[in-house]
Amino acid sequence: MAVPRVNVFHYVISLSAAVVAVIVCVAVYRFCHRVDLMAAQFQLETGPQATLLYDRAGQLVFSLHEEERIDRHLDQLAPAVVPAVLAAEDKHFLSHVGVDIVRMAGAALNDAKSRRLTQGASTITQQLVRSQALGRERTWSRKLREILLAVRIERRFTKDEILETYLNRIYLGDGYFGFQAAARGYFDKDASALDLSEAALLAGIIRCPSSCSPRNEPERARRRRDVVLQAMLDDGDVTRDAYNAAMSSLPDIKPRRADGIFPVHQDGKDPSALYFIDEVRRQLAIRFGEGAVLRGGLRVYTTLDPRLQKAAEDAVAERLSELDAQQRKLPKRDSDDDNPIEGSLVAIDPKSGEVLAIVGGRDFHSSPFNRAVQALRQPGSAFKPLVYAAALENGMLPSTILDHLDDPIPASTGGWLPADEHEGTTYTLRQALIVSSNRAAARLLQVVGMSTAQYYARRLGITSTVPLVPSLALGTAEVSLIDLTTAYGVFANNGALVSPHVITRVEDSSGDVIWRSPTMAVQILRPGTAFLMSSMLGDVINRGTGSEARAQGFKLPAAGKTGTTNDSVDTWFIGYTPHIVAGVWFGRDQPETIVRHATAATIAVPAWAKFMRAATAGDAPDWYPMPSSFEKVAICQVSGMRATNACRLAAANHQGGVVDEYFPKGMVPREPCSVHVEQLALPGVVVEPPSQPVATTGGAPEAP
Repeated sequence: MAVPRVNVFHYVISLSAAVVAVIVCVAVYRFCHRVDLMAAQFQLETGPQATLLYDRAGQLVFSLHEEERIDRHLDQLAPAVVPAVLAAEDKHFLSHVGVDIVRMAGAALNDAKSRRLTQGASTITQQLVRSQALGRERTWSRKLREILLAVRIERRFTKDEILETYLNRIYLGDGYFGFQAAARGYFDKDASALDLSEAALLAGIIRCPSSCSPRNEPERARRRRDVVLQAMLDDGDVTRDAYNAAMSSLPDIKPRRADGIFPVHQDGKDPSALYFIDEVRRQLAIRFGEGAVLRGGLRVYTTLDPRLQKAAEDAVAERLSELDAQQRKLPKRDSDDDNPIEGSLVAIDPKSGEVLAIVGGRDFHSSPFNRAVQALRQPGSAFKPLVYAAALENGMLPSTILDHLDDPIPASTGGWLPADEHEGTTYTLRQALIVSSNRAAARLLQVVGMSTAQYYARRLGITSTVPLVPSLALGTAEVSLIDLTTAYGVFANNGALVSPHVITRVEDSSGDVIWRSPTMAVQILRPGTAFLMSSMLGDVINRGTGSEARAQGFKLPAAGKTGTTNDSVDTWFIGYTPHIVAGVWFGRDQPETIVRHATAATIAVPAWAKFMRAATAGDAPDWYPMPSSFEKVAICQVSGMRATNACRLAAANHQGGVVDEYFPKGMVPREPCSVHVEQLALPGVVVEPPSQPVATTGGAPEAP
C-alpha cells in the first residue's frame, strides 16, 4: 500500500492561517480588552465649567471660563429642547442600545462606495464617547472603538444621564458649550425659556456649529432650523399649528456680549465694569487658584450694583472727555499722547463694606491696570481728616484753637514751614479743615504725634506704608483710592470699619457655600468722633474747598474733602452721605502736572458730584443726629468760648464769626467770650487760647 505524499504547500498554508488566526484573536482580544478598560474608566463629564458671577441683586452678569459652559439638568430645559435634539441627531435614541443598526448600515454602504468614511449616522451616545474619549480621527479602528464603547456605556448609565451630559457638553458655536450657555449667548435668556423655534435652531446647528452660526451665517442656520422642525412634525413631536407658528417666526439673535456682562456700547467698546470683574477674578484666583476659577463652575455672588457702576463709568468718562477738550486748547506737549489724563472712582456702602462700583481707568482693554485699587499716589489734603480724627479721639474738639501757625516746625533738616494759601496764624480745628490750612494740619500733627497719626491711619484702613515725617499731615504718604475711601467710610458709619469687599459668598458647582466674606464691624473711632468729623467735613462741602459739589448741583447733606498735590499732579475728592461713600482720583500714570494751577475742586469734584447725583437720585435728605451725650452751643470762632451779643453783632457786620459747635456734655465752655468787638474786626488777631477742659496733646498708645 502506497503512503500518500505530504503536500508541503498546503501544510504551510494551513500553518500560516493558524498563525494569522492566533494573531487576529490576540489582536481582537487586546482591542476588546482596551475597550473594556476604557468603558470601565469612562465617566460622564460635561467638561470645564464656567464660573458664574452674580451682581448685588443676584442677577447673573458675567462668566469666567475656558469654555463657556453652564450645566443644566434635563428638567431645567425648555420642553422643546429634547424633542428637537432627538429629531435632529438621534430619533431612535430612547430605543437603541448605543448604536442605530439601520442608520449605520446605510452609512456603511455609502462609505464603502466612496472607499472612505464620509457619512456619520452616529448616535448621541457615540457622539458623546467620541468627544469625551476618542477624538475626531476618521479611521475604521476609531469607529469600531466608538461603537463598542457606546454599547458598553449604555449598559452603565441611564438614557437621561447620557442625554443630560450630551446637552451640556455639545458645542454650539461662538464659544458656547451646552444649551444654557448658547441660550444666554444667542437669545439672552435661560434655556428653560427657549421657544420651539429657538430650540430647533440650536438643535439644527449641532452638526455645523461654526459654518451654521446664527450670527455669522443666519440663513444657513435658519435652513437647519427648518429641517429640524419638519422632522419634529413628521415624528409627531409638534402639532401642525405649532409647526406653522415656529416656521413663521425668526429667533432674535442678540449682539455678542462682552463675556456676558453688558451689551456692547454703541461705540463698540466694552464697559469699564471689566475693572470690577477683573478685581473679582484676581481675588478668586488668589483664594481658589486659576484652574478652579476657569474650570471649576464656581457660583460667585459679588457686590456689583449695575446702576451705580453705569453712573460711575459715565461720570469718569464725561470728566475725562471735558479735560481732553481743555487740553486740546493748550499748546501740545509730547507727553499728552503717551501719558494722558486718567481717572478712577470707587463707591462703597459704608455699613456693609460692599464695593458697589469700580472704574479703574479710561479703558480696560487699553490698560487693565486698576487705578482705583492698585495705584498708590499721594492724596494731598484728602489725608488731613485722618489726622483730625486722631486729634478728636485724643481729647481735642472742633473749637480747639491752633495758634502761632507761622512758627517753623522742627524737622531733621531744620525749621520747616509748609507753603499755605491760607495765611491765618490762628484757626479752630473746624476753620482749619474748612479752608484746608497746611500749616494748621502740620501743627496739629505735631500736637497729636506722628506715631499716633500713623496708628489711626492704619486702623482706619490704610494698608500702604505711612512714613513718620512732618509732611505726613499734608498727604505725602502714598495710598490707594479704595483705602482712602474706606477710611472715610468709617466716618460715615459712626466710627465702625467694615472691610471693603467685592465678593459676598462663593458656592461650588453643587451649590454648597465654600467661602463667605467676613463682614464684622470693628469700632475704630468713638461714635462722637465720627459725628464731629461728619460735621466738620460737611462744612467743607457747604462752605469750604469742596463747595464746588454744591455748584455742580449736588444738594443732599454730605461730607467730604479735596486733595491736590504739588504742581497739580494728583487731584482727589472723597465724600459721603450716610449711605454711600465715593472717592475719585484724576492724574497721569507717570506723575506730571494735569493742568497748571488746577485743583481738586476744578478737576475731581465735578466727577464726584455727577456720580453722586445719579447714585442718590430719589433719596430723601438724611443726616446724622447729634448724639444724646452732646450739646450744641453758639461759639465765637476767635476765642473758642460762648458767643455773646457782641460776637453776634460783629458776625453780622462780617467781623469775626459765630458758629454752632458741638461739645460732649460736661465739656461745654462756661465762660462767655471776653474778646472786644475791636479785636474781632482785626484780621489774623492772635488770642491766647482760654483754659479749656480738654487736652490738646495726644495720648494714644504708640502704633504697634
